[in-house]
Amino acid sequence: MSSINTGDIMFQLFMLLFVLLIPTIAIIAAVYFIRSSKKRNEQLQRLEDKVDRLENKSK
Repeated sequence: MSSINTGDIMFQLFMLLFVLLIPTIAIIAAVYFIRSSKKRNEQLQRLEDKVDRLENKSK
């Protein structure tokens, strides 16, 4: 009974990959959210600048 079964090894490797995968996915999601938020803010700022220029032209 002291031998290690192949199923036990596979289960331990699967759980190790699972435990490592969760933080990796969380970090990638956070970076993606921050980048998309920053890009959205930059686009909004460019749009506001264009609207301001158009308002100044029309006066």
